[in-house]
Amino acid sequence: MSDSASMSKGKWVAMAVVWLFIFGIGTAAYKYWWAPAEVKQAEEQAEVEHQAILDATSSNTSYKHTVLFAADGFSGYSPWRSPEFKAEAGRYSIRLNVKDDGADYSARIKSIADGTTPMGVFTIDALYKVSSQLNDTPATIIMLGDETKGADAMVANGKKFPNIDSLNSPDLKIVCLSDSPSETLARVVMDAFNLDQLPANPFEFKDSPKAVYDAYKASKPTDNKVFVLWEPYVSLVLKNPDYRIVVDSSKFSGYIVDVLVVQRDFLIKNEDVVSNIVKAYLTTVFNSRNKMVDMVVADAKALGEPLTKEQAEKLVEGIWWKNTQENFAHFGMTAAPGIQPMEDICRNISNVLLKTGAMSKDPTNGRPSLMYYDGIMRKLFDSSWHPGFGKEMVREERTLAALSEDDRKRLKPVGTLQVPRLVFARGTARVSAGSLRTLDDLSEKLKTWPQYYLTVRGNTSSKGDVDANRSLAEQRAKSASDYLKSKGVHENRIHIETSDPNGSSTVAFILGEMPY
Repeated sequence: MSDSASMSKGKWVAMAVVWLFIFGIGTAAYKYWWAPAEVKQAEEQAEVEHQAILDATSSNTSYKHTVLFAADGFSGYSPWRSPEFKAEAGRYSIRLNVKDDGADYSARIKSIADGTTPMGVFTIDALYKVSSQLNDTPATIIMLGDETKGADAMVANGKKFPNIDSLNSPDLKIVCLSDSPSETLARVVMDAFNLDQLPANPFEFKDSPKAVYDAYKASKPTDNKVFVLWEPYVSLVLKNPDYRIVVDSSKFSGYIVDVLVVQRDFLIKNEDVVSNIVKAYLTTVFNSRNKMVDMVVADAKALGEPLTKEQAEKLVEGIWWKNTQENFAHFGMTAAPGIQPMEDICRNISNVLLKTGAMSKDPTNGRPSLMYYDGIMRKLFDSSWHPGFGKEMVREERTLAALSEDDRKRLKPVGTLQVPRLVFARGTARVSAGSLRTLDDLSEKLKTWPQYYLTVRGNTSSKGDVDANRSLAEQRAKSASDYLKSKGVHENRIHIETSDPNGSSTVAFILGEMPY
């Protein structure tokens, strides 16, 4: 074969290879690009046509806003999950989706901060703690939802732990759920009472209230443990006749409070929506005020954790759902006896968390008003909005009855308050200026423990003339008592006594209750 023929044949082969390559690319392009594109275009056209048919044969949505709302399974949140609340919100063209995050407060605050769930509920202490961890306050409080008034309790073997003072042991363990109202109750007790022998970290944390209850069932009577729980677990423990309530949330005020919070940016851009959600909730609480037990029972059943009617009644008895008038009072629009201003509630909770080591830094840097916004309540108040004119009452703490001398002798000591030593002018009952400030702080503290009597005990020095020392001890106790009364502590609550000579000339403050 000639060279020219060989070259010609080579060119044909090369051209064939090129055409085969081009054909392969074309085939692949058609298979993997053109044909799928045609299919996709056909599918999209079909979807457009289908959607057009749906639109032509359907009605427009009645909701103008959809809001994702963060909460958890606490029975006190049953109004937020109720059909009644969703219906009330619907009247304002708002669709609410309640997301249960399992009480993961860190995840909740992050979800609120990034706008995924722009609204949610928190206990104030949990809000403080997670805000401290973020070193920011992305959410602001706009309404009080409820306050526990007996639903949480510290329970223990009554023989081993007859009162709070008996907890003062270096090997005590407080068994509870972390980042919960139970932990807060324990920290409130640690802050208020003289428990200077407790270990640096007395907590034994569990991951659920049931796990705390199981720890109780596995414990021995000799164990140096107390258990902090909420209903219905408190009642379950109390079926054991050897166990009793050491202290519960009915004895203090303004510490375990659930609030509605909203992301600040969402509030600025959607204040009318937020305001209508608040109206819907307050209306739900008002309309359900006589059927909360049924609401709690239905809610528990829906969550797959059914409660008996008796358990629901006990739980409802221990929760104060805050109504409109009470919110107005807390936010400073009106004055009402026993209603703490939001600023005082936030400051008191922050102080407890700092003093007991629950958080290392106050996220507001000492400005508790940064934690809440009163604008929503202010607008409702200024517009005279209310769900039930003349039918809402501001609940007051029960006033303790005056005690007879026989009753005073029967008072059962609960615990000795943690109060810095009072300083008096030498040999007199005149309180120093610095100690007057201590008594000012004590009077504010006593307002948060309204359901205990107060014994002001003048301790008698054993040095020198015993009768003179006893007289001075009584005068000093009376001086402190009179000052507390002048600061608003009801006289029914206070009585004075003197000790036998015990080597001390201090004044002690002991909370007590009647033995029934």
